[in-house]
Amino acid sequence: MDLSDLSFLTSLGTICSSLGAGQTLAIQSVDTANVDQRGWQVVLVTILASTLAQSVKVVTKLIKTGKLDLRIIAKTGGMPSSHSSCTMGMAVTVGLIESFNSVSFAIALCLAIIVMYDAAGVRRTVGLQAKVLNEMLTELFSEHPHLSSERIKEFLGHTPFEVLVGAIFGSLIAWLFNILTLQYFITG
Repeated sequence: MDLSDLSFLTSLGTICSSLGAGQTLAIQSVDTANVDQRGWQVVLVTILASTLAQSVKVVTKLIKTGKLDLRIIAKTGGMPSSHSSCTMGMAVTVGLIESFNSVSFAIALCLAIIVMYDAAGVRRTVGLQAKVLNEMLTELFSEHPHLSSERIKEFLGHTPFEVLVGAIFGSLIAWLFNILTLQYFITG
């Protein structure tokens, strides 16, 4: 379907108004010629912010231990929060493109806040509970370790500081990527 042809909405509005006992459905036309086609930027910044945040974790571990551990890329937790980084990167990019007063930015920011709250609150609490449960299992099965060798994953969430650093990291990536996009890809 061609998005520039929105005549089907007019037909739908006519049908709805005739069915709605005198109530009308207001349809606004969309001028697709002037719509900013920068959705690719939102997707790219989201992926880039997450990837770079996870890469920082790999480099940090390499510096601390001298060992390259690529398994960290697929693990949750740690500094900085990649979930916070990618969702704030997405929200800030939407704000830079559409304005920080747009509905799209409000939705993206609300999503970012929910993700960050989950990372620092719910997932962190679950991780702390897993640690206690693992200690209990160790104590309960200390005489018979063959009965329970499996343990619950403990490192799930983030500290509030890790979430904050992730959010700042993602915001900076969005801002820098926007500057590069405007300078090299958007012709005025």
